[in-house]
Amino acid sequence: MSVKKAIKEILLYIGEDPKREGLRDTPARMEKMFQEVTSGYQVDPKEVINGAIFHIKYDEMVVVKDIEFYSLCEHHMLPFFGKCNIAYIPNGKVLGLSKLPRIVEVFSRRLQIQERMTVQIADFLEKELDPQGVAVVVEAYHLCVAMRGVKKSEANMLTSSMRGAFKKDERTRGEFLSFISRNLK
Repeated sequence: MSVKKAIKEILLYIGEDPKREGLRDTPARMEKMFQEVTSGYQVDPKEVINGAIFHIKYDEMVVVKDIEFYSLCEHHMLPFFGKCNIAYIPNGKVLGLSKLPRIVEVFSRRLQIQERMTVQIADFLEKELDPQGVAVVVEAYHLCVAMRGVKKSEANMLTSSMRGAFKKDERTRGEFLSFISRNLK
């Protein structure tokens, strides 16, 4: 069954007329939207790096914060969105700056739960860069919590994945968290 046909069936199920003026093109728009918001399935994150790993002697923290993202909750297919903050301590290799937001985009544009997405980003960076440490903190607002179920419109979720120096060294972890704490609620 095509997405367009499924959307028409959903419209009929809820009591709408898919032939109504405002809904006529909705199935096609929904199909296009699903292709866009799940495009992460079509992308190999290794290809995103595209040779942008540079060998350099640098062993201080690299932090990219406030990486905006959106995703779809795999349980209800409702959006969740927020910001991802990433840090790593190089071990002879650094990654081109634009690649971190692109990596977040790959993993967020899949049906997800925030916990898995956080771990997937950390796992990927740890594998590709072999850094002294990697840290990922994600803060997101989930429409499945705000719109249905408990209906808590002010609730945000924080997840983290700390590896290497960020997990073992409280000072390193604290430094990273202080860099990003201005944005955490």
